[in-house]
Amino acid sequence: MGTSADQNPLAAPGLPPAAGAESSFHAESTGFDALPELTAELVSIYISSGHDYWGRQGEGRFQSGISRVDEVECVAGKGLRGDRYFGYRPDFKGQVTFFDATVVAAVRENFKLPKLPASVFRRNLLVQAPDLDLSQWLGKRFRFQGIEFEGSQECKPCYWMDRVVAPGTENFLSPSFRGGLRARILTDGILRATGRGN
Repeated sequence: MGTSADQNPLAAPGLPPAAGAESSFHAESTGFDALPELTAELVSIYISSGHDYWGRQGEGRFQSGISRVDEVECVAGKGLRGDRYFGYRPDFKGQVTFFDATVVAAVRENFKLPKLPASVFRRNLLVQAPDLDLSQWLGKRFRFQGIEFEGSQECKPCYWMDRVVAPGTENFLSPSFRGGLRARILTDGILRATGRGN
């Protein structure tokens, strides 16, 4: 959508729009509009080059594996470089997934699995903060570690959770947005983990 000088408070009357003022998307992605900040610790980052749990119930896993990395490159409109969903399709809702670390702790406690690795859930970004509510970012643009995202969809658990964790895990993760948040990546940047999670 075009922006004229009288629509843009930063442009002087009678002068053409400043460079970078041609679209509202560019204005939003360069800081003209303040975005709310997701204030949380990035405990760990996970990426996988292939799918693991896709397929019909009763079929085997693909055994693609998953890697924990210290940092990852976010590419606007594409996803996390090196991840299975990178460039998957235009406007894909699941370019990145956020997952609450307290949910991992709750699953470990509920199913008596204290050593269950967080990687088993195959979410990308394990985040932690007091009173964290990922559902509040659904349908909203926000900033995290200087990168802009848009919450696009609840990351609902599937029946595979019962197989890779324990029977009943799918139902346990279903309420209260426990499955996490899918998001689109709006600007490029590097995310860095603290390295204290598992």
